[in-house]
Amino acid sequence: MSDSLRGRTVAFLMSNSGVEQAELTAPRDAVAEAGATVVLLAPEKDTIQAFTHDVEKADTFQADEAVKDADPAAYDLLVLPGGTTNPDKLRLDTDAVDFVRRFVAAGKPVAAICHGPWTLVEAGVVEGKTLTSWPSLRTDITNAGGEWRDGEALVDPANGWTLITSRKPDDLAAFTKKIVDTLSS
Repeated sequence: MSDSLRGRTVAFLMSNSGVEQAELTAPRDAVAEAGATVVLLAPEKDTIQAFTHDVEKADTFQADEAVKDADPAAYDLLVLPGGTTNPDKLRLDTDAVDFVRRFVAAGKPVAAICHGPWTLVEAGVVEGKTLTSWPSLRTDITNAGGEWRDGEALVDPANGWTLITSRKPDDLAAFTKKIVDTLSS
């Protein structure tokens, strides 16, 4: 186990009713193994249901805190896992969208995978950023002023905050490495 993230706290923001399990657990495990403290945020401090491919119910997780009560100053990085259900529900939750906006305004790094950037689009923070995602978000991202690129894992440090993005579960190894490397530096 590395101690490269010792003393760092990483927030994961998810809806209570559906997150792609691999896109939660792979980055969660990577930052925890590197020594970070992990906090699970959701609209309600209640159970979070994970899924495999948005279809099959997987494990459940307990939210550590309701996002409305969370302070961006308490965290060093925000991770937005995907699946289609998770970001679709989050972008309709005003507390979640506000938290993302405040996190970005504080200049803190954000990592989003698959459909996770939908929440960033809703928060109005992708303008001038270069990012990747699941291909179907390309139009949403470009309409919001971002530049979409097809890539395994991208890091954009422009505009006062760092954005780490990835396309899909097959890219999780590259995504988690970029997260740990970026937060370690």
